[in-house]
Amino acid sequence: MNVRRLIPTTAVAGAVVLGLTALSACSTSDAADGSNGDKLKVTASFYPMQFLAERIGGEHVAVTSLTKPGVEPHDLELTPRQIGSISESDYVLYLKGIQPAVDDAIQQSGVKNTVDAATLTTLENHGAEVSGHDHGHEGEEEHAAEHGHEEEAHEEHSEGDGHNHGEEGGADPHIWLDPVKYAEVAKGVGKSLEKADPDHAADYKKNTEALVGELNKLNTAYETGLKNTATKTFITTHSAFGYLAERYGLTQQGIAGIDPEAEPTPARIQELHTIAEKEKATTVFFETLASDRTAKTLAKDTGLKTGVLDPLEGITKKSQGADYIEVMESNLTALQKALGAK
Repeated sequence: MNVRRLIPTTAVAGAVVLGLTALSACSTSDAADGSNGDKLKVTASFYPMQFLAERIGGEHVAVTSLTKPGVEPHDLELTPRQIGSISESDYVLYLKGIQPAVDDAIQQSGVKNTVDAATLTTLENHGAEVSGHDHGHEGEEEHAAEHGHEEEAHEEHSEGDGHNHGEEGGADPHIWLDPVKYAEVAKGVGKSLEKADPDHAADYKKNTEALVGELNKLNTAYETGLKNTATKTFITTHSAFGYLAERYGLTQQGIAGIDPEAEPTPARIQELHTIAEKEKATTVFFETLASDRTAKTLAKDTGLKTGVLDPLEGITKKSQGADYIEVMESNLTALQKALGAK
């Protein structure tokens, strides 16, 4: 996996021009105010954004994801056709810092209703090792929805920071793996859809409340299910679970930082072996969209088991569930088993 494998900015600019010249007669503003009677054309950057758009938008939206099922989102390269389709959208939902090629294309698309999910909650820095401490998240939802944290988010997502998982001073973008933060984002998305398509505002509001209710139940299940465990430490090839670890008082140990397929160094394997013994860790987790080679190598060298902990960057036939809620429930079961939940 190469997280910095980007298409050149000039190519993006050229393709955007092509896309703009191919725009239909229906303008973004006409579609957004519902005057053309069609569904709102929504472009989502990858699965966690697609799920929100579909669940909140319901029957009033037609959602297209830029990242196809089974494609590792960080590696995404956009075709000129995809870049043109962004420009033709009525509403774009993305998460800045995950897919630099998408960030560039959206910035140049000129779409009026563009929402960066990173501005709807607070982002934090997480390195490969993340200790779980609650920093007082009460009341974050309303505050984030009202103020957007735009300055904070834009400062932390500096240009070209790519997907660095909190290393080198950047912010960790994996907010969707914390049900509480994901609920904050859902509320912000709901409000933005109400503004973009006021004719169906009541439905967007109702759908948002229903989804937030489901996410609150999921949060309660995690709190209850991970309260009493034999260990609080889990090892993962992909350091994507910093927010989840922090929310539920766990410690994430990443094998090789940002690249789930990177080979761990002998020194890191030895370090993780020591950590596993000291913290009574039992399992090395890998994910559905990347190779399990690294996890199996470490497990073999340390005598640990392997398991799947899905960062939910895409849904495929291999996923342990049909949607976000089901896969998060499967992740909870996997964590309970690995951590020795009582």
